[in-house]
Amino acid sequence: MSAGARELPDDAPHILVVDDDRRLRDLLNKFLRDNGFRVTTAASAADARGMSEHFVFDALVLDVMMPGENGFDFARWLRTRSQVPILMLTARADSQDRVTGLEIGADDYLPKPFEPRELVLRLGNIMRRGGSSESADGTLPDFIRFGPFVYRFDRGELRRGAELIRLTEREREILNLLGRRLGGHVHREELAGAGAAANERTVDVQINRLRRKIEGDPANPVFLQTVRGIGYRLIVD
Repeated sequence: MSAGARELPDDAPHILVVDDDRRLRDLLNKFLRDNGFRVTTAASAADARGMSEHFVFDALVLDVMMPGENGFDFARWLRTRSQVPILMLTARADSQDRVTGLEIGADDYLPKPFEPRELVLRLGNIMRRGGSSESADGTLPDFIRFGPFVYRFDRGELRRGAELIRLTEREREILNLLGRRLGGHVHREELAGAGAAANERTVDVQINRLRRKIEGDPANPVFLQTVRGIGYRLIVD
């Protein structure tokens, strides 16, 4: 665990940086601390696994290409037990790698080399998406129902009866956008957001992943429907 001289408040966001490059770990540790984050660093997925079992983090900065267990494998393991926001770092710029990261449940994807300030901005974005949603209109309900599901905007929580359905941060963002239209459509560009992986292909991946969680037959959706040539809509009760 890295320590620094700057005194930070107890409620400062706690970031786990996982990268085998010591120089980059040290640079990110200093830059993030200078921007008000508490930082813990890990040189491998094995180190990060141990830390994740003993500490609660507000977000992870995770390198893909590491010796031994790579970032994709670690993210898969982490998603079985946590919905902590994940920002993946990699030298790979191939679109299939971005899709793989999103399919696993990563929230954003930043290729190396990158500007440290951009990383800070992206971290802020994915942590805000994971927080409580604020209603833009006081007439909107606190929750919506569709079939056997209830989605609460304030908690970002989806339940089927008493069962809590695990969501990624991007899936929460999509439900927030679709649910607040109360059955109206949302354009694909709006659903894509402004992250590194904002394109039509990744929106399709995210929608299909969400359909597998809420639809009896994802190939013939009842609730999360395609509006051809425009985007998607969520059919609410």
